[in-house]
Amino acid sequence: MTDAAIATAVVAADRVVESHLSPVQLRTLGALRRGDAPMVFDQDLVAELRADATEALGEFGERLGSRALFVNKHSIAAVLACEAHHRAPDDFSWNPARARGQVSHKAIQLLLNWRGDPVPADLVDEAIERIADAETPLGDWLAGVGSADEAEVRGESVELVTKFLECFPPLDRRWHPMTEAAAQWPLDGPIILRARVDLVLGKPAARESRKVIVDLKSGRIAARHREDLRFYALVETLCREVPPRKLASFSLDAGRAEVEDVSEALLRSALRRTLDAVARMVELETGERAPDRTPGTTCRWCSLADGCAEGTAWLDGERAEREAFDT
Repeated sequence: MTDAAIATAVVAADRVVESHLSPVQLRTLGALRRGDAPMVFDQDLVAELRADATEALGEFGERLGSRALFVNKHSIAAVLACEAHHRAPDDFSWNPARARGQVSHKAIQLLLNWRGDPVPADLVDEAIERIADAETPLGDWLAGVGSADEAEVRGESVELVTKFLECFPPLDRRWHPMTEAAAQWPLDGPIILRARVDLVLGKPAARESRKVIVDLKSGRIAARHREDLRFYALVETLCREVPPRKLASFSLDAGRAEVEDVSEALLRSALRRTLDAVARMVELETGERAPDRTPGTTCRWCSLADGCAEGTAWLDGERAEREAFDT
C-alpha cells in the first residue's frame, strides 16, 4: 500500500468516526486539532529560555543556601496574589468538594486504557479504591471517610467523568493521550519547577510542535487558569526543548474550551512571571523582607483573615457590594 493510499484510508476512517460525534465533541475536536501549517519554534529561542532560567535559578539558589524550593502553579499564583497568604500556616483539609477533582482525574486516567464500553460509575469506583489504597493524605481521608461524604464524592466525580465523555471525542491512540502527565526542570538543584498536566495530546515530530496541553475545569475559567497553562508550556519547553503548540482550558460545565496558541511572547512572559514569583519566594524564605499583604479573593479562605486589616476591609467591601446588588 502506498503512502498516499494509507493517508486516504486514515482520512476516510476519521470521517467515519466524526460522523458519530455529538456537536459538542465535534467542537472540541475542532478546537484542539492541528492546523495545516506546521509550527516550528526557533531553537535559539529555546536555548535562550533555558539559559536565562538556568542563570536566574542559579543565582536564587545561592541565596537560599541549604534550603530547597519546589515551585508549581499553586505557589506561583499564591505568592503573586498575596505574599502574607502564601506564607500563612497551611490549614488545608480534604472534603468532598476538593476530593472530587482528584478522583475524577484518576477515573479519566483509567478511562484511556479501559477495555470495553466505559461506565463512569465503574471508573469512579475503581479510582476511589485505588486512591484509598495509596499512602497519601487523600488516600487516608478516603479510607476513613463516612458514608455520606463518600457518596458525595462518588456522585460529583461521576458527574465530571460523564461530562468528559460527553464533551470529548474518543481519544485515539494515535494522539498519544496522557493524563496527570508530570514534568520538572531542572533535574536537581535547590529550586525545582514542577508541573502536572490534566491531559496532554500529541507528541513532537522532530522540532515540530504538536502537543496540546489541556486543563480540565469543573467551574468557571479565570485569568489565573490561563497563567497556569502558560507555566505548563514553559516547563514543557525547558524539559523537552520543543514547546507545545496549543493550550486549552476546558470547562466541563460549559462544554467549551478557551484555546490559546503558544508563541514566543507567551513563553517569554511565562518565564518572567515565574522568575518574579521565585524571586519573591526566595526573599520571603530567607527573611530578606516581610511579606506584603495584598487583599483580594484569597481573603475569603485565608487563615490570617481575622487579624488582617487589609483583608477585613476587602471582605467588608465585597459584602456591602453584594448586599447592594441583591437589593
